[in-house]
Amino acid sequence: MSGVAEIALFTDDVQAAKAFYGDLLSAEPEAEWPGGAIFAAGSAKLLVHERRAAPGDGPPNEDHFAFSVSDVDGSCHELRARGFAFLVEPRDYPWGRSAYLRDPDGRLVELSQTGP
Repeated sequence: MSGVAEIALFTDDVQAAKAFYGDLLSAEPEAEWPGGAIFAAGSAKLLVHERRAAPGDGPPNEDHFAFSVSDVDGSCHELRARGFAFLVEPRDYPWGRSAYLRDPDGRLVELSQTGP
């Protein structure tokens, strides 16, 4: 794994969260849209997104962090062989190829493919 790629925070008040993290980071969002914004946070991205129901075939819309991997399918294969279970198997999304699992305390963890 290459490190933390993203921290995703889901909120009921995007404008307040966007203002808070903009002030905290002393930065404007790199991208924004109705319902969300992305800030640079060192080598990682901070995603602020509106809380809403998760799509039926997608990952839960909840706070999580993402680790960068060069090959999400290969990484999942290796991790599965070591006993890890995946909540959402690798698939393509508008933001790239990702898979999701939970840590022992139930926190959502994303593996996000960084390469082609």
